[in-house]
Amino acid sequence: MKITIIIIISFLVIGMYSFKNSMLNVHDIAPDNFDLNSYNDDFYNLSAKSIDGEIINFSKYKGKKILIVNVASKCGYTPQYEDLQVLHKKYGDKVTILAFPSNNFGFQEPGSNDEIIEFCESKYGVEFQLFEKIDVRGKNSHAVYKWLSSSEINGWNDKSPRWNFFKYLVSENGKLEGVYSSSTNPLDKEILDFVLN
Repeated sequence: MKITIIIIISFLVIGMYSFKNSMLNVHDIAPDNFDLNSYNDDFYNLSAKSIDGEIINFSKYKGKKILIVNVASKCGYTPQYEDLQVLHKKYGDKVTILAFPSNNFGFQEPGSNDEIIEFCESKYGVEFQLFEKIDVRGKNSHAVYKWLSSSEINGWNDKSPRWNFFKYLVSENGKLEGVYSSSTNPLDKEILDFVLN
């Protein structure tokens, strides 16, 4: 019994620490001396499976600005789905949203892919690209997130998601341009500046 209580308390402490870290105002942009002629092809060599099972090659996103976000259905940030949909509807010609469900934080995405898509469509009318549920950090993280969080691959950033709805901005030439915390709303000025400039 004591061991069970200790394990539960440990999970709670780890969860609170992770959540506290997620609230920090992470806002990193590519350094000015970042070589724009390096790392170009790596992003477009990536692929991922959509939530309905289709393999999507990222080469299709050449020439497009991209917002990549890890999502969850039972998170305090879940209402950001609504703002992501607004961003998609209003500026879908300027930015492509790629959303990756993940159960890595607080077990807040327990559903199957079918349950996730049903939730997203019925609750928020999501029309932007959803992918199958993946790991976004740790040894089993998906290749997309390994690219996003390894400076050896993307050129400058080592930050993996700290919580659900962590955001990465990729330029129209396949460069990782910015990393934003979960608390940065998809309609905040920083995101809209990226989209509109």
